[in-house]
Amino acid sequence: MEWASLLLRWLHVITAIAWIGSSFYFVWLDLSLRKREGLPKGAHGESWSVHGGGFYHVQKYLVAPERMPEELHWFKHESYFTWLSGFCLLAVTYYYGANTYLVDTAVADLSAMQAIGISIASLVGGWVFFDQLCKSKLGENLWVLAAILFVFLMASGWAYSEIFSARATLLHVGAMIATWMTGNVFFIIIPNQKKVVATLKAGGKADPIYGKIAKQRSTFNNYLTLPVLFMMLSNHYPMTYGIDALWLVVGLVILIGATIRSWFNFGHEGRSGVARQWQWPVAGVLTVVLAWVLYVPPAQLEAGEAVISDAEAVALVQTHCVACHGPVLAAAMKGVQLHTLDSIIKNKDSIYAQAVASQAMPMGNASGMTEAERRALGLWIQAQ
Repeated sequence: MEWASLLLRWLHVITAIAWIGSSFYFVWLDLSLRKREGLPKGAHGESWSVHGGGFYHVQKYLVAPERMPEELHWFKHESYFTWLSGFCLLAVTYYYGANTYLVDTAVADLSAMQAIGISIASLVGGWVFFDQLCKSKLGENLWVLAAILFVFLMASGWAYSEIFSARATLLHVGAMIATWMTGNVFFIIIPNQKKVVATLKAGGKADPIYGKIAKQRSTFNNYLTLPVLFMMLSNHYPMTYGIDALWLVVGLVILIGATIRSWFNFGHEGRSGVARQWQWPVAGVLTVVLAWVLYVPPAQLEAGEAVISDAEAVALVQTHCVACHGPVLAAAMKGVQLHTLDSIIKNKDSIYAQAVASQAMPMGNASGMTEAERRALGLWIQAQ
């Protein structure tokens, strides 16, 4: 399973780079198009660029040229394999290891199969909701659509936090968005483009509505790419899910990512001045707010409370941590050994981040570490 996880993660990163790279390139290309004299009939605009020692001249047709080219390149498999590899990685890590990564009995007393079923059902149900909303009258206004989806995603963050472990919450919001993005490509964009191609090959005139629909879905994919990346990486950083209000983290991350993306988009369009000056200050302020929201203040000694002894601290760590971070398994756990007082003091900052400021460790709280024990250990670490 470790090999499966490693190879699937590698594949997921490779395919995600390919998908995001091509997506960002075409967003840039679309926004960099300019109308000039002498364009062929039906051409919306053109763009010139230089790369790798050569010059490229690209023209865009809103529907299609009068005559279809013999060779037409499609960009779809990058999206499909990103989602497939990501879902397989979710299955290998969070489904196979559901009792460790997905289920937190302190949040909801679920069996592994119940949690897996809820996970899959939420991804499917989330797509149905998103797709029907886009097809409704509300979806015709991108600002209204964005506002509804923003609230829905924050609500999803709250719902997931009431069902799954904190570690799995942000990841599942990201997985839901990623499912929408690939669903857009698989169910909407590519089928519509195929209809256009088939119509043109048959000598007919393609309906421009297909291009309008594709634009709606592509705009959504464009602005939520950066938030998805953050949420997918979040499970490696306990500080991002160490609080109860994860719905607020979802909202802030979406705003930060979309704001940064708009800076790129406006630049591709050729805007200048205030239109390209507000994004980074706003994103910076929102990031500070995110850090403030995620900050967990250190515990303070209360009247009559005493710091536990070194021996008691070692006993606590040996009870809850040495099963994985002892001499036998330490190599598989980033080489961290916690079976002696010296090794515990050496790694005290990491222990505090993982087991006190958050509940990322012990994994799945398999040893049943209590809040009182976490507090006692935290106070001892602060006293070192």
